[in-house]
Amino acid sequence: MEISRLRALRGPNLWSRHTSIALIVTCASGECAIDEIPDYERRLRARFPRIGAMRSLGVRSTLSIAHALQHAALELQAQAGCPVTFGTTVPTVDPGVYQVVVQYTEEVVGRLAVELAEQLCVSAMRDTPFDLADALARLRALDEDVRPGPSTGSIIQAAVARGIPYRRLTEGSLVQFGWGSRQRRIQAAEIDATSAIAESIAQDKYLTKRLLEAAGVPVPPGRPVRDVDDAWAAMQEIVEPVVVKPVDGNQGKGVTVRVETRDHLEVAYAAARERSRKVLVERFTPGSDFRLLVVGERLIAAARRDPPHVIGDGRHTIEQLIDEVNRDPARGDGHATSLTRIRVDEIAIARMKLQGYTLQSVPAQGARVVLRNNANLSTGGTATDVTDDVHPELAARAVEAARIVGLDICGVDVVCQTEARSLEDQGGAIVEVNAAPGLRMHLDPSYGTGRPVGEAIVDELYSPGADGRIPIVAVTGTNGKTTTVRLIASILAADGLRVGYTATDGIYVDGRRIDTGDCSGPKSARNVLLHPDVDAAVLETARGGILREGLGFDRCQVAVVTNIGTGDHLGLNYIRTVEELAVLKRVVIQNVAEDGYAVLNAADPIVAAMADSCPGEVILFAADAEHPLLQAHRAQGHRVVYRDGGAIVAAQGSDEHRVELAQVPVTRNGTVPFQVENAMASVAAAWALGLPWSHVRDGLAAFVNDAENAPGRFNVMHYRGATLIADYGHNPDAISALVAAVEAMPARRRSVVISGAGDRRDVDIREQTRILGDAFDTVVLYEDQCQRGRADGEVIALLRDGLTEARRAAEVHEIRGEFLAIDTALAQLGEGDVCLILIDQVEEALAHITQRLSEAA
Repeated sequence: MEISRLRALRGPNLWSRHTSIALIVTCASGECAIDEIPDYERRLRARFPRIGAMRSLGVRSTLSIAHALQHAALELQAQAGCPVTFGTTVPTVDPGVYQVVVQYTEEVVGRLAVELAEQLCVSAMRDTPFDLADALARLRALDEDVRPGPSTGSIIQAAVARGIPYRRLTEGSLVQFGWGSRQRRIQAAEIDATSAIAESIAQDKYLTKRLLEAAGVPVPPGRPVRDVDDAWAAMQEIVEPVVVKPVDGNQGKGVTVRVETRDHLEVAYAAARERSRKVLVERFTPGSDFRLLVVGERLIAAARRDPPHVIGDGRHTIEQLIDEVNRDPARGDGHATSLTRIRVDEIAIARMKLQGYTLQSVPAQGARVVLRNNANLSTGGTATDVTDDVHPELAARAVEAARIVGLDICGVDVVCQTEARSLEDQGGAIVEVNAAPGLRMHLDPSYGTGRPVGEAIVDELYSPGADGRIPIVAVTGTNGKTTTVRLIASILAADGLRVGYTATDGIYVDGRRIDTGDCSGPKSARNVLLHPDVDAAVLETARGGILREGLGFDRCQVAVVTNIGTGDHLGLNYIRTVEELAVLKRVVIQNVAEDGYAVLNAADPIVAAMADSCPGEVILFAADAEHPLLQAHRAQGHRVVYRDGGAIVAAQGSDEHRVELAQVPVTRNGTVPFQVENAMASVAAAWALGLPWSHVRDGLAAFVNDAENAPGRFNVMHYRGATLIADYGHNPDAISALVAAVEAMPARRRSVVISGAGDRRDVDIREQTRILGDAFDTVVLYEDQCQRGRADGEVIALLRDGLTEARRAAEVHEIRGEFLAIDTALAQLGEGDVCLILIDQVEEALAHITQRLSEAA
């Protein structure tokens, strides 16, 4: 078995809406049916008993090792605690070659699961050992390391429940919610609105204390100290027991509570000094330790925290009792579990010493041995939810403390006898104010009810009903995608929106190109959605990107399919037929929002059939108003767009809106049929978005498809009395559309300059020149700069073969080099001629043509 390709599908894809690992797996002839491999399945299950059923109930099918790999990779993740359920294995047309798809929740975990599954399958084949326990431990450890912690995870879950999209910006806790100009960001339990100044204040416990004290909030007296002797002096000033802690610590690390002796003070000072260069000594406030969570202007949750402790049984040592407590599966070393293992360090030993114990002491039955006086969960404490019992004045003090420091999300630490009375009534105090507080004690308290704190934070980020989304229009198809994208973007801009769009020549934001090259894939789509200056996105969505990574978004408001052509990379990546290509492009339609629209070409039966896959509504468009599908759709009360003489008509029932083609420059007064189709698709998309019709007309009128606005998209120029058309058409359907447009233009003679993309099928390359040979008097053939796997001269030979099948005998020139071919054609032009130049290097070729135009001026 060999894995020849591995891809991460990071968005909705051909196989499912799940993020998945996609593999190409080649099995040797003896590996294509595991039933024929002696004892293989028994050996596999002996190594991994939980691999589960590999066949559907009652279905007898032939399973290969590729199938075993899929089931193993999926179940290894499931056994490691990852919530994954989807997997599939599909044979390709090549014997012994399979496409294997396995869901993942964290990409690196999915990749490791595939690696371990391969080792498992090989070990079963070779009858060698496989360490299952080690494999699962590695997966669990990696998953815990990279998946969002409980605080971040709860906010993500709450956002997803509201339909708010998110994207993790790092492997840590930095997360973006929403898209474009509606984005918000968090880092753990801290939101983007919180200032660096507020966080800096919260980091300085002494400064926080001074600000609270100045506002009349009860705080314990104390001061920073220079060294252990100064700490002893401060302790003498306070008289009562003290708390020693780092000035800028967190999670209770380095904090020692109820210090009463010089020896204990020295240990406490050393622990604090390890965490910070500055140490604070303050009066110990007797009572229980409470954490009050404030979000915005509200108290959302409250918990009483108890310090780590063990209860004696008269038989076991304290060390043994700690070990027993730490065996609780709810306790872990990080934040993935609801509780943390109890640590034994100098602070714990010093606290035991004050109670007359050592680690080897055997406490009496029922004796409570406190191992720390601070009750942070991160040091092994427990939490009891008391939210419903908090006194209103105590809650108000917590909100006031958060506001004084300037925190939007704040963990206020309070020490008092009870949560049911105000601080002043019982001599309690606020001892700390924390930025980015841990949420797990409120999400999953040791005792009591968990609180919806993630939901509260999302409510702070977004107003009720808001989902952080901007309008997304996804455009796919074989021909017309780029022009349709630009037309829609022009209409949205006329509506006053800052538009981000992707196309085959770059990424554009608010009229400025921010990236170059073919940007029609999911990475470019994600970059647009990350941009804070984008109010609406129009995304060209090519087949290659869907195959490589899936979609760059979870769903779109509008999906446009222009057409499905026969020459669009068929034969690549196991997409052999137009029907299979349509299944791939249909992914865009399947991921339209329920309140969104699919815009489909009714004149293309394969595209029109996609209507059944759309979760939302459908708008059909076609040039022929009498098209049966169009008429039936309109009769059912749905929206349609068609051509009526010199106008585009958008109709629903008896309501009609007209857009005059004379006011749509890209159509050349309606004389270029395929541009009329692009304009109809754009009108339908704008209608689906609910844009005002005046803005639709303005946007269409403002768009001119010259070499600057739409490079390589039917750019019309004039050269010494001849008309030049530069276009990037590169498949038979595009060539046919161009021929129809050129034949509608009066001409003395017609010439064409063409090459062919080497990664097309032979039949598609031949078909291009067969079509052109029927319409042009002169054909100039040239070889692309990149032959895409073809030998020199091979493409030109195929193009020449195609010309032999044409109905007319054209004059043929064979040139090596695109620019020389263009010059050859230009040299033969006379007044009244029309020359179609099918360019390969779009920007370079257009620059070359522009230079020749300027020389002739």
